[in-house]
Amino acid sequence: MWKPRSLLRSLFLLHLLLLLHSALPLVSAQVSNATTWDTLSGNPPLVIARGGFSGIFPDSSESAYIFGVTASLKNVIVWCDVQLTKDSQGICVPNVKLENATDIAQNNKYKSKSYQVNGVQTDGYFSADYTLKELRSNVFLVQGDYSRPTLGGVFEILTVKDVVKTTFPQGLWLNIQHDAFYTQHNLSMKNFIRFVYTTVNVSYISSPEAGFLKSIKTDINPKITKLVFRFLGKEEVDPSTKQTYGSLLQNLTFIKTFASGILVPKDYIWPVDPTSHYLQPHTSLVSDAHKVGLEVFASTFQNDIPISYNYSYDPFFEHLSFIENGNFSVDGVLSDFPLTSSAAIDCFVHMGLNAPKKVNTLVISKYGASGDYPPCTDLAYKKAILDGVDILDCPVQMSKDGIPFCFNSIDLIKSTNVAKSSFSNLSKSIPEIQAGDGIFAFDLAWNDIKSLSLSMLNLFSEFNLYRNPKFNEKVSLLTLSEFLNFTQGHTSLLGVVIIIEKAPYLAREQNLSVIDAVSDTLSKAGYDKTGTPNVMIQSSDSSVLLKFKEKTKYELVYSIPEIVSDIVDSALSDIKTFAHSVVVVRDSVYPRNALFFVTGSTKTVSKFKSVNLSVYVQTFHNEFVSQAWDFLSDATVQINTFVQDAGIDGVITGFPQTANRYRRNRCLNLGDSTPPYMRPVEIGGLFQLVDKSSLPPAMAPAPSLTEADVTEPPLAPFSKIAPSNSIDGAAPGAQPPQNAQAKVAVCFFMSSLTVLLASLLL
Repeated sequence: MWKPRSLLRSLFLLHLLLLLHSALPLVSAQVSNATTWDTLSGNPPLVIARGGFSGIFPDSSESAYIFGVTASLKNVIVWCDVQLTKDSQGICVPNVKLENATDIAQNNKYKSKSYQVNGVQTDGYFSADYTLKELRSNVFLVQGDYSRPTLGGVFEILTVKDVVKTTFPQGLWLNIQHDAFYTQHNLSMKNFIRFVYTTVNVSYISSPEAGFLKSIKTDINPKITKLVFRFLGKEEVDPSTKQTYGSLLQNLTFIKTFASGILVPKDYIWPVDPTSHYLQPHTSLVSDAHKVGLEVFASTFQNDIPISYNYSYDPFFEHLSFIENGNFSVDGVLSDFPLTSSAAIDCFVHMGLNAPKKVNTLVISKYGASGDYPPCTDLAYKKAILDGVDILDCPVQMSKDGIPFCFNSIDLIKSTNVAKSSFSNLSKSIPEIQAGDGIFAFDLAWNDIKSLSLSMLNLFSEFNLYRNPKFNEKVSLLTLSEFLNFTQGHTSLLGVVIIIEKAPYLAREQNLSVIDAVSDTLSKAGYDKTGTPNVMIQSSDSSVLLKFKEKTKYELVYSIPEIVSDIVDSALSDIKTFAHSVVVVRDSVYPRNALFFVTGSTKTVSKFKSVNLSVYVQTFHNEFVSQAWDFLSDATVQINTFVQDAGIDGVITGFPQTANRYRRNRCLNLGDSTPPYMRPVEIGGLFQLVDKSSLPPAMAPAPSLTEADVTEPPLAPFSKIAPSNSIDGAAPGAQPPQNAQAKVAVCFFMSSLTVLLASLLL
């Protein structure tokens, strides 16, 4: 008879498998050996799935193992941290203390005890005190990392044999971490290995205890199973040799006498300065180990932890530094996100930024490469072009003396030191522009603005995620004229997008005509002539776009910064009269709930494309906290889903290198042969697995965009003033026409929670 919890578990796994079946092919792609690899064998590096797909599912759960095997390379190796029960059963649990990955501490039937673990008195719940039956009756695996998603379902503790029977992995890796501890409890890891070795195929056995590996060497067939010595922290001590791992690192020939490989934390290979968080030069460890015949496996690949600034929060970039750097390649990576590791190895290696594009999706910058440099600065724009951006953006602001320049915000506080400068007394509140006080561009002359120090746009500082601060003091802002002159010298660019906001206010209250300033500057730069790069004019104000439509042939882009779930037909028809394309935010395509799960998809993209309006989506960030759980803490997975599933025409991002690399990877457009790690995710799939009883109250659905939201009153006739300098910042005396007109703001009712989510999208 079915036990209730067992039945729930079975139904959950069946549902998971159905989701996976609909999203992934039955057979994973196998990476080609056609290219040369710097691994010891010359073969591609292995992917080792630590506890299965433990970045999303509870570590070592059946769901984690199934998803890890299904979503990865065909030859993926599944990892099991072996713990022993009182009756000598080997179970897969990531830590010797069970409360770190199970709910055992919530059950009064089980008691915490204190034991010596590697010489340290340790309190906790230990498997050695319970039989397998006792543990399976009331103890279940849970997500041990509270920063990761909590999913519904019953996750039973698995034995090593269970893992093999349920997931049929190509390879199994057993990690024996605490042989000395279990010996104190009259339990023998050596005897367990002998037993399991007769029942399942084991590809790798690792341990941080040299003595244990020596003791089992004669019991292992090296043609079937490889022994790997695992290094812990350099100051930690191997209990069997009484030596620190740092000292053992200097004697690789000794390790070769009992092991065929070593497993090391990433920073053994690429050290990261603990203060600056920049990479230091790589060590010679991989080359040294290869010289003595040892394979090298690198551990702690996780998408959802801060990594060196050098990687720009891109886990693919990090992987490539270990497997394709021109000097060496590790022989395998131990990953909580094996899908990312599989894609890095199979799809992105041996591929330059000039590899052929497999999809034609545009890459549009967000303030240049603002993920790497302060926004809208000379270096941010240069980096964006080097990274392969198609369209370079300039959000135009106006200085007090009428100079149009590129900057991410009309409020200079956002990315400058103006609040700590002599201009701090200019702070004021203008509710029509923004909530809260600001120091606004139109209150400072251009010479004063360009004297300010600039800083990174740290959108996720509340999560202690900061962007590269190295170049804050070495960048400069550009006038619109300088920006256009700069872009004309780069033939790789397809065009520029000039973003205009707050034009009615600037004209009415400040006598500054941003529309005329932009038009005149574009004309002087020759962008109104045939054969010049494409010009896109973007605004959330339809009257601005209508004014440009009257006198130019630029591509007009209507921006919809609010989250919308649909577009009524009358609004669609209205937008079509003044725009060629639209910009929407990510949640207008795939809405998220308060727990950051995608709940479904909207008709927004298909509605716009049905009337031949191109759809560009903003803003794609590399930082994992910006992404819904469904995208597996992987910026490339997110982009791929928006491109392949939603069919968007352009990606707007401050990390153009990530988007450009994505569209050139070799795993795109392969039809039925597309590997699972380059297929779009199942939209709403993870949300279906969430325990609905634990959810907060559902948020109200986003509103539809109506004609009233789109229609603006026409711009009033311009008035003229004389600024102190010309609009291109060259010589004084020019008098650009100015604008004075009223603006009717587009208003949407949004809950405070929706406002918070929207702030992460921009």
